This record gives sequence, structure tokens and C-alpha cells, in this order.
Amino acid sequence: MHAHREITLVRKVRYGLIGTGMMGYEHINNLKLMPEVEIAGITDPVPQSVQLAQMFLGDALKERVTVYPDRQAMLGDPSIDAVLISSPNFTHAEVLRDVIKSGKHVLCEKPLATTLEDVREVQALARSHRGVFWVGMEYRYMPPAARFIEEVAAGKVGKLQMLAIREHRFPFLKKVGDWNRFSKNTGGTMVEKCCHFFDLMRLIVKAKPVRVYCSGAMDVNHLDERYGGKVPDIIDNSYTIVDFENGVRAMLDLCMFAEGSKNQEEIAAVGDAGKLEVFIPDGDLVFSPRSPKGPVTTHVAVDETALRAGTHHGASFYQHRAFLDAVLNGGPVAVTADDGFWAVLMGLAAEMSAKEKRAVTIRELGA
Repeated sequence: MHAHREITLVRKVRYGLIGTGMMGYEHINNLKLMPEVEIAGITDPVPQSVQLAQMFLGDALKERVTVYPDRQAMLGDPSIDAVLISSPNFTHAEVLRDVIKSGKHVLCEKPLATTLEDVREVQALARSHRGVFWVGMEYRYMPPAARFIEEVAAGKVGKLQMLAIREHRFPFLKKVGDWNRFSKNTGGTMVEKCCHFFDLMRLIVKAKPVRVYCSGAMDVNHLDERYGGKVPDIIDNSYTIVDFENGVRAMLDLCMFAEGSKNQEEIAAVGDAGKLEVFIPDGDLVFSPRSPKGPVTTHVAVDETALRAGTHHGASFYQHRAFLDAVLNGGPVAVTADDGFWAVLMGLAAEMSAKEKRAVTIRELGA
């Protein structure tokens, strides 16, 4: 579990939210739980999204929150200390160019960008950023997943050889303007959704990916949908294998028409000493040593308040605590622009692999 240092509060950190769609509401719910935070401003070009955000803020709070006409007005306000970017994926690079110029602390929702050109530019710009630059990778912060990551790193399974991640879940939700129905807007499912899992792979394996093979397609969801006469083109199921330079193999099993599953996420790490599994939302870790045989189960509880504040098994709350520690105490930036870059790069390789039906080397993408 992520431990956080006590924060010494001089004054509240004033937050501005750029994009107040579905993920924006989750951020609002979590920030309202932070005594060190003042939600000072919001901006979104869609009036309905602004109105919904004000509803989540509540009557007492919304009167004190400025609605900026655009992000430039927000970024030009010296009283705003930190910004959260939860606008549509395809806008991230453009928004980040302005945020980096402003020097304000930033937490940008995944994916960092949707194209190779944009993600390279953002990665380079972030190196000169004066404030905290953090990429929103919530899955690291689900308490059962966090414990799993810590135990693998501590040698629980011995020398890691295989990592398997399964997410069997519900289809993509409808978002404002249906922007998430097309790969040109999202980067494709393997970027939009699966950057989370590619980030987890790198974090756990601790090595550079060298080769990606993805077999995936849109087989069940969205087939009867039409937007301006166009059919969606987003993968709804796939198997992806990633080879890492240290010899570890990782696999992702994604299905987005399996909402009846008991557990949405299952992760398994196997090494020369045993196997460790985690199940979410059950919250159970199961360790199966090679000798003596027999599994040992540990349950990882999650604070009920954190669970109620979002849809990521409490992860948004814990990630915000870590981000605040970086802003107020100079704590470590756990999810850097480089992490965001690699997650997108692996997703782009998987999208290319699925389309071309072949293994794609990371070198082909210039890394």
C-alpha cells in the first residue's frame, strides 16, 4: 500500500479543472475529500459538462468556483496553483503545451497523447517543466494492485519470469459527443484503455519492452452504432504479448463485453519461487509457493470513503494524495512524462500489430 507523508499545510492548493466530463466528476468527488485542496476553477467548452460539474460541486461550493471561458484564462490566473486535465484524449497534447508554458503543477489524465509525434513532443517539453508533472495512471493506486506490485518487487515470487494481466469488463461508456468511439480521437483501445496495463507491465517488470504482438478486433460492441454515417473502429477484445529485454514475458487479456465477470481485473506474476495473484474488486492476494505447496490468501481492504468517491477501486483518492505530497512536500513524482510516453508507445505498437497482424518491435517506433 502506498504510504504518504504528513502534509504541513501553509495554505490550500488551488486547483483548476480543464475538462469536466466523466473523469472530471470523479476528480471533483475526490478533491472534495482533501482538506489541503480548494477547487478554485473549472473550464469546459460544453455547457452541459460545466453544469454537471457544478452539480457535483454542490450548492455551497459552486458559488466559490470560477467558471473560466477557456483554459488560457485559467492558466493566466496566478492564483491557480495546479491543474487537472481530463479533457478528451486527442486534446491532451494541445492543452499540455499551454500548461507547460504556464509552469503550473499538472496532473494529466492518461493517455499522455494519442500519436507518436505528439507524445514525443510532450515528453520533451515536460523535461523543462517548472512544476510537478504527473500522468494519471490510476491502476497503480488500487490498494490491492499496489500491494501486489510491492510484494513482487520485494521478491515474493523469486525471479520474475511471467506476468499476466486480465481485464474483463463492460463496454466503453458513451462520452460527450461520442468522441471515444473512434481511434483517431482516442489513439485506439490499446492506447486509450490499455496504456494502464502497459504502464503496470513496465512498473512490475522493470525493463524496456522490445517486441509487441497483439491479436484484437471489434467483434461484439458498437457494430450497430453510426455517427455521421461512420462505424466505430475501436478494439473490444484482444490478446497482447510483450517481450522485455530482461527476458520476462507479459500478456494482456482484454475483453470489453464481459461485464458479468466476478472480478474485473486479475493479475498474476510467476517466478522461480512461486506465483502471486491479485483479484479486483474482491481484493484478495493469493500466493502459491512452489514448495511447500498450498495457496495463502490475504485480503487488502480499501477505505469505504475512497471507494465511494470514484469508479477505480479507490485509486483516484490515493493518487491524489501522492500528487499532493509532490506539490506540497517535494515528494517523488511517481508517474512521470517518461512513464506516460512508454505506455502510449506500447499501446501504439499494439494497435499497429493488431492492424498488420504481425509482431511489432519497439525499435520500429524509434525507441
